[in-house]
Parts: sequence; C-alpha cells; structure tokens
Amino acid sequence: MSLISIVAPVYHNAPSLADLLDELRAVAARNPSDDFEFIFVDDGSRDDSFAVLKELAAMEPRMKVAKLSRNFGSNPAIMAGLSLAQGDAVAAIAADLQDPPALLHDMIARWREERKVVIAARRDRADPFPTSLLSDTFYRLFRRFAIKSMPARGFDFFLIDKQVCTLINGIQENNAYLMGLILWLGFEPEVIYYDREARQERYGQSMWTLGRKMKYFVDSFVAFSHFPIRISSALGVLFSLLGLIYAIWVIYARLALGIATEGWASLIVVVLIATGLQMLILGIIGEYMWRNLDETRRRPRFIIEQVIQREAEAGEKATEEAAEA
Repeated sequence: MSLISIVAPVYHNAPSLADLLDELRAVAARNPSDDFEFIFVDDGSRDDSFAVLKELAAMEPRMKVAKLSRNFGSNPAIMAGLSLAQGDAVAAIAADLQDPPALLHDMIARWREERKVVIAARRDRADPFPTSLLSDTFYRLFRRFAIKSMPARGFDFFLIDKQVCTLINGIQENNAYLMGLILWLGFEPEVIYYDREARQERYGQSMWTLGRKMKYFVDSFVAFSHFPIRISSALGVLFSLLGLIYAIWVIYARLALGIATEGWASLIVVVLIATGLQMLILGIIGEYMWRNLDETRRRPRFIIEQVIQREAEAGEKATEEAAEA
C-alpha cells in the first residue's frame, strides 16, 4: 500500500475548495489500495479561504491545512506543501478546478509503471486570447532558450516520486521556478495531455495578474537561461562596431570629401539609441544581480505560520508553528 500526497496551493479560492475536496475524495475512492493525504496551503489569502479550509479539515481526517504567514506566490506555496508531504508520490494541482483532478488516477497509474515524473501538459486552453498569447509566447521562448523538454504549452499539474520530491526540497533557491526545476533534475517525464477548462464564474476571478505573470516570466528566464546576458553582450558589440564605422565615416567625409558634419539631429538620434541600449543592458544585468543578492541573504522561501490536521482516531489536532524552509 502506497501513500499518495496531493498538494493544492490556495489563494482566494474559497468558492471552489469544497468541490475540489470532493473531486480528490473521488480520486481516492478509485484507488482503494492506496492511502491519501490532501495538503492545502493557504498562500496568504485575504478572503474566506482559510476559514473554509478549517471547516473542511474538521470533517476530513486525510486533510492537512498549512497557512503561510503572507502571500509568497504559487511556487513557494507548492514547495511548502512538498515540504509537508509524506507520500511515496506527491502531486500538485491548482485549486480553481481548471485542471481535472480525475486525471490523477491516470497519473498514479503511470507512476506505478516506475515513472518518477508524470506531467499533465496542456494541449489546449479555454482562456482569453491575450492570456493564451502571452502564455504560448513565454513557453515558446522558454523551450527555445532554456529547457527544451518543456511541453509546448507548459504545465502546472504534476505528480512526482518521493525521490524527486526530496531532491526539490533540498534545493534552497529563492525565486525558484518549480516546473523548470522538475525538468532540470533530468528524470525523463511521462507526459499526459489534456484540454484545460475555462474558469467557472462561480469560482471567482483569477488573481494571476499581469504583474505576477511578468515576474514569473523574468524569474524563469533568469533562473534557467543565460540568453538575456548573451544577447546584451551581442548588442553591445554590434552597436560598438556600428558606432566605430559611423565615426570613421564622419572623419573620412570631413577630411577627404570636405563634407561638413551635420549637427544636432543626427547627434541626438545616436545619443538616444545608445543611451536606451545601455539602460536596457543595465536592466538585464540588474535582474541577474538582484537575484544573486537575494540568494546570498538566505531568507526562507516561505514561512508556515500554522498547520491544522484532524487525526482519524484522536479527534482534532491543531498545531501552531513558525516553520522556515
């Protein structure tokens, strides 16, 4: 008999939590030979998510609720769940039910076939066009310049073996891109494709804002690709050569051809382009330096303020702890 841990990060998901728990119970019922634990991580929600989770935990002995001290982000919340998981296999799924929990049954079956990493990859997604366009562009660039094994439309839904979970828990990296880390470890993933459903209106609006998406994009590239630095160097060399060629032409035109050098207009264009390029390159270097500084501080990736779990035989148990990972 195996223990399967299922982790769900929660951020303003109060309306969908009861339905998600029902879906996870159905998965457990389809796998009667296994034990299950359901780990919900409240990532600093400001709605009623934590109150709903406490109510559900009081009725479900297999459920464990972790409350983070503030909002750390989806990836740190999942990693907090991984640090609490005790299963022989550990899965992670979003709490908004856009990813089908029923797919976990097939993922568990693939894991039993000794696949240490099982990925549920999006074949299509019923999202607004701007969201789909931004996501597809990100994954296309990430596949091209970072990790080539990333599925074409990415993934957030996965199941990993305990060995892989232990390795990830041992990586103390701030601003980590968890999906990239899973592929970076090198275990050949088993990929299951599915069509991602649209978010139901009764589950509220997504808190995945444009600002969060842009940070996610930058963190992912800085963590796994040197392409931005390389392109900065290439642009610096190119513009230096162009500047040198232009300088030689100006001197030649003035001395050999007697052509007077034009003044303000051409000069200001060169200055603006060169200055803009310098600021762009400094910004890219700054992104890498900032993350390097962040790593040297060794601050925890997340802080667990409280863990609530009802024991099957001993009744209810609430344990408060300030756990740093």
